Amino acid sequence: MQNKFAMISRCCPDKEPGIISQTSSRWLWADHWGQVKCRISGLRMSYIVKPGLYALGEPGRGSDVFASANYKLSFDILRRELKGLNAWILVLDTRGINVWCAAGKGTFGSDELIKRIQETRLQAVIDHKRIIVPQLSAPGVNARAVQKVTGFRVHFGPVYARDIPAYLSAGYRKSDEMSSVKFPLWDRLVLTPMEIIPAMKNYPLFALAVLLLCGLEPSGVIFSKAWSGGMPLLFLGFVAVLSGALITPVMLPFIPFRSFAIKGWIAGALSVIIAGHLLRSYFIHAWVLFAGACLFFPAASSYIALQFTGSTTFTGMSGVKKELRIAVPFYIGSVVVSLILVLLYKLNEWGLV
Repeated sequence: MQNKFAMISRCCPDKEPGIISQTSSRWLWADHWGQVKCRISGLRMSYIVKPGLYALGEPGRGSDVFASANYKLSFDILRRELKGLNAWILVLDTRGINVWCAAGKGTFGSDELIKRIQETRLQAVIDHKRIIVPQLSAPGVNARAVQKVTGFRVHFGPVYARDIPAYLSAGYRKSDEMSSVKFPLWDRLVLTPMEIIPAMKNYPLFALAVLLLCGLEPSGVIFSKAWSGGMPLLFLGFVAVLSGALITPVMLPFIPFRSFAIKGWIAGALSVIIAGHLLRSYFIHAWVLFAGACLFFPAASSYIALQFTGSTTFTGMSGVKKELRIAVPFYIGSVVVSLILVLLYKLNEWGLV
């Protein structure tokens, strides 16, 4: 790397050279394990690389420059797919968020791209004025604004990093296949732990509330009654989590309607009906309680499914906001009505109504 630093200093001796780090296309065991951990734990919120300019292989003044998010998995996938190439990777500070989400939030945007180009003094490293950014960054990057300030022309590359070699071979031209966003079963399935685990973190609080409610009697909390009465509802709660965080993502293309909230509600309603049939011996004398369950748990499934919008390119920020405006009042209404029905059930159980 000393030669690269010397090269920059000779070009612009009156300024401090940008910092360049060396990287490799080869994944180590730690990279593979990190990929797993960031999908099943909170590690993804701090799974980052330092923003700046990275040299992959032995790039020169004519080598291509690829922009990436500083979410380490995004960076790792890019460098892996550039195997055999000599290239520069310009890492933006996206607060540890992937390209698609960062573009929607504005952290993978024109201002940050301009800032990194200037801070790394990219113009002193390469002779051309071309920088390749992921196609999914388009919502946040204004190519004209970047070129006006920096002189660099932004090229929106393929959707998937694996298509970059073919894109380069075609003279920086994308085929329809390279521009198509796909979200196959495996891609959806590997993301489900990121939805299931956060939902299950709130499950103990839900379980505690259910057990206290079911065991509550005028004389106090009866633990045996709490357990026997609460288990069916706890089971339905677990079913709601799975229907919203697993079934809905896996069956996404096959559940009708575009709205994730509606898809999650349909999956939740069908799951609750099936589970309720299995628990019919419990609910046969508690139809008011079952009615409350049919309101609450599909709504919970819908809410959980709506969180999956952050994992897919099938929707945008405006679409999510529109769904929230409609869905949130529905969620609140469902919770209020279901609580009223549960209260009526308890009052009837106590012989007060």
